[in-house]
Amino acid sequence: MKKIALLVIGVCFLTGIALAQTGKNYSIVRKLKIQSAGGWDYISVDETNQKIYVSHGNQVNILDLKTGDSVGYVPNTNGVHGIAFVPEKNEGYISAGRLNSVITFDLKTYQVKDSIKVGKNPDAIFYDASQKHIITCNGGSKDASFIDVNTDKVVSTLPLGGKPETAVSDDKGMVYINIEDKNEVVKVDGIHFKVLAHFPLVGGEEPTGLSIDNKTHRLFVSSGNKMLYVLDTHGKEIAKIPTGSGTDGNGFDPETQLIFSSNGEGTLTIIKEVNANKFELVKNLKTEAGGRTMCVSTSNHHVYIPTADYQPKAPGQKYPRPVPGSFRILEISE
Repeated sequence: MKKIALLVIGVCFLTGIALAQTGKNYSIVRKLKIQSAGGWDYISVDETNQKIYVSHGNQVNILDLKTGDSVGYVPNTNGVHGIAFVPEKNEGYISAGRLNSVITFDLKTYQVKDSIKVGKNPDAIFYDASQKHIITCNGGSKDASFIDVNTDKVVSTLPLGGKPETAVSDDKGMVYINIEDKNEVVKVDGIHFKVLAHFPLVGGEEPTGLSIDNKTHRLFVSSGNKMLYVLDTHGKEIAKIPTGSGTDGNGFDPETQLIFSSNGEGTLTIIKEVNANKFELVKNLKTEAGGRTMCVSTSNHHVYIPTADYQPKAPGQKYPRPVPGSFRILEISE
């Protein structure tokens, strides 16, 4: 009994530390090197198995969350964008954009299990646990695919009227999706697969990152005009907070009430949700150029941002290419 009591006290103490975090002392604490070549997009943490999954080139690299060591990879994920997890099935799902498919794999062995055809160029992917759906944002066909994880079959492909970028769920059946080329957020009934509303971002430009606080019912939308928009789940604008340029992702830690925006210019904007209607800019932390996507671990409250060194742009080249062997993950915490 004494051991149990001490454990409970320890857990409460650690939770108190997390809740007390202000965001002011966040800094880069570690850089995790990955030697393979190629570009990248999204990064995700499998909290159940304590692994970091990184889209990189035409594969997904896997790192141990605690040690940072490479523990494996999932190959042949051509045009990979994102990774989602279904813990109860011990299964992962990868959006392979150039294959117009979602690749499933075992979270213990990393072995590929199946390939599921979805819309054209699936980009962001996430698991809506409330409805048991994997949802892909298909940029090429401007729709969203809903996969029933019980059967691994597509049960709906819903036209969205624009190019979807990122999606989140309210855990009650409503899904919210950024529409990049329409500067809006679409509200979707994820039970009956219907578009219910369009929320315009006044003055917004190409919304990318999206996260949600399901306690305060607030959406956090990263926009290309160096702003993070806070909307309620009915589309009302609550606040706008300035961020850096080149953002492609954001994240929310529900325990610390911190919102993070990763900016390709080489900064991480940290914002505190004081309450449902009050938001304060904490700091713009200097990171590294190219760090435009990110994820937050809800188990250790660390932020992970992929980036690399860049070669000089050649004439007519739209984007600079990463230096081979320079790819790394920035780990940020207080």
